[in-house]
Amino acid sequence: MIDSTITAIATANGIGSVAIIRISGDKALEIAKKLSKRESYLPRYATLTNIYDSDEILIDEAIVIYFEAPYSFTAEHVVEIQCHGGFIVAQSILKATLKAGARLANPGEFSKRAFFNGRIDLSEAEAITQLIEAKSEDAAKILASQMKGSLKHFIEEVRDEIIHILAFSEVSIDYAEEDLPEDLVLQIKSKLDELYKLLNKTLQASKSREGLMQGFRVAIIGKPNVGKSSLLNALLNFDRAIVSDIAGTTRDTIEEQVKIGSHLIRMVDTAGIREANDEIERIGIERSLEAIKESDIVVALFDSSRVADNEDIEIARLVELAREENKDVIVIQNKIDLEQKFELKSLKFDMQLNSKDDVSRLIIALENIMNRSNLSDEIMLISTRQISAVEETMQNIEDAFVPLEDQELEIFSFHLNEAVKAMASITRPFENDEMLDKMFGSFCLGK
Repeated sequence: MIDSTITAIATANGIGSVAIIRISGDKALEIAKKLSKRESYLPRYATLTNIYDSDEILIDEAIVIYFEAPYSFTAEHVVEIQCHGGFIVAQSILKATLKAGARLANPGEFSKRAFFNGRIDLSEAEAITQLIEAKSEDAAKILASQMKGSLKHFIEEVRDEIIHILAFSEVSIDYAEEDLPEDLVLQIKSKLDELYKLLNKTLQASKSREGLMQGFRVAIIGKPNVGKSSLLNALLNFDRAIVSDIAGTTRDTIEEQVKIGSHLIRMVDTAGIREANDEIERIGIERSLEAIKESDIVVALFDSSRVADNEDIEIARLVELAREENKDVIVIQNKIDLEQKFELKSLKFDMQLNSKDDVSRLIIALENIMNRSNLSDEIMLISTRQISAVEETMQNIEDAFVPLEDQELEIFSFHLNEAVKAMASITRPFENDEMLDKMFGSFCLGK
């Protein structure tokens, strides 16, 4: 219920110096007064005070800040209690707020209230939740800009342009017996074509920079015993994967996160790709092939101390397939400290190294690839929902060209109306409660 007062711990669970309990709703200030035994709070001032439970037993000395409606994140009365961190204190204060008349907030309910009260739109809400999980400094900057409304302004401009074109059509329907001036049809087609190109440019830029937002996935591939696990350990700077001379030691994909430059990336050490000897190894190899498909960057290793064989040829084939799918690929000749026996004319190496010693060249290459994703200041779509909405808008614009050419203005107007709805859904689709519940339900508790 929107009229109830909600509460939750707004900081992560665990040991920390400070924890925050957030309360929002009509009873927020009343609950704060009850817990602290104070008569009043000055809005937006930090007040150091004692906090007591329902039996008037001291829980902690905390800082209380009161945000008077509508000048708060939710546009409701909001109180934040900043107490000492840990497992017990914050939970004790949370229980006290519940006994004082609040109810536990659902995941994302604070943001949902901010949306319904007009403080933020959906594009800003999505930017907030993704900022919490940002995988790079560049992504955080983009999301901070969207929190301030950059995507919202872009959507409004596109929507207003479509409505402007739609107005021409709606007026002309009233004069259906007369043909539209040819220059007017050309003007409308030109404006729609410009809009389509703008949306397509935004869409393609967003898809190409998906790794920037979600975190880049880097798959390390190669036949068994070429040094994949040694490379992973060198990148992580600790022994995460088992290193052995026995082929097939890595039976499944191993995933770890590592920070390279300003990016937090997920490294995937795949099982050696070859003809499997047993069912477990076969499953591991299948997962390796799936990891290649899901990756943004593929690092392919070849052992320079062994003669090239059919397994190396298969890896080379996978490298070409990855390139055909427009993935970035780095091909490495490994174990260069040993006698050189490898030769495969169809393969061109990007670098040579010994994964047990120095991988700095690979780190620089990975960072350069990832930094390319931040070369553009274009507006970026940050979720599958936003991308789908733009694709639907583009499809309706495309579908509108034929009836415009035939001067079937009712059908033309229908497609433009659908395009307007699709664009509006990115920021404020009031009519779809189920979608809103699902989206805000994916947020953190306390957000």
